[in-house]
Amino acid sequence: MRITRVLSTALLMLGLAVTPAVADTSPSPSASEEGGAPTQAGTSFRTATEIEQGQTATAGGPPSGGASTGDYLYWSFPADAGLRPTVKATVKLPDTHAAETWQIDVYDGLRRRQACQYGAQTRTAAANANTVELACVLRTVRGWSEPWANDPLPGTYYIRLSVVDVPTSDLGLPVGAEVRVDSEDIGGSAAVDGALAEPLVPGVAVKSQDDEEGSSASAVLSSIEPEDGWASGWWSDRWVWTAIGGALAALAGVGGYTLTRGPGRPSRVPPGA
Repeated sequence: MRITRVLSTALLMLGLAVTPAVADTSPSPSASEEGGAPTQAGTSFRTATEIEQGQTATAGGPPSGGASTGDYLYWSFPADAGLRPTVKATVKLPDTHAAETWQIDVYDGLRRRQACQYGAQTRTAAANANTVELACVLRTVRGWSEPWANDPLPGTYYIRLSVVDVPTSDLGLPVGAEVRVDSEDIGGSAAVDGALAEPLVPGVAVKSQDDEEGSSASAVLSSIEPEDGWASGWWSDRWVWTAIGGALAALAGVGGYTLTRGPGRPSRVPPGA
């Protein structure tokens, strides 16, 4: 009886350890076969379509179709420390519809909703309007943060586009969507001391645990990352400005000493005094 209970507990723990890896490695819609920008959107965090910054991803409308009013559309993109991402979305509405409100939300690698610094995150389209445009400018991504803070950290970010106020009669009407992400490099002014051990991407926690235990099994990590790879976290142009500031401070000290010490020994004082 005792052996059976131990085996049952071991199997349960094994199932809990394997579940996150399976959940995080679910297939997601990818880019078109021609190698261009994606033409489909995911329907959840796990199936979010991966896009690169600078790409204009589409969903719904010809030729892909498939998107309709009331759907949740998901994309994911990488953002590294020192960047300030700007997410823009355009929803192409059907020819005839009532007034409806659309919203764009951005979540970090821990699936925490990130606040927008500015931008029209929620906007209402008038009846029979052709399009509605949304935008969200995030806070600068930090290299490190306190556990209790909600600061944006390096890793995968998720975009969710949805309609939040729509008449029942308009649900299911076909729509098209375009999403684009661009970032501004803020640089050393936003740098902080410390860095994450790993970027917050799907599967990284399970892979790290497998590496420590020496297991050959590993989760499939997110395939998207910045063009020049993830930042190491310790270098920024803040070091350059710190060095320049130190040199200027040294010169100021030497100059101040020269001005305050005077011309030296007065001529009226005898040499032996």
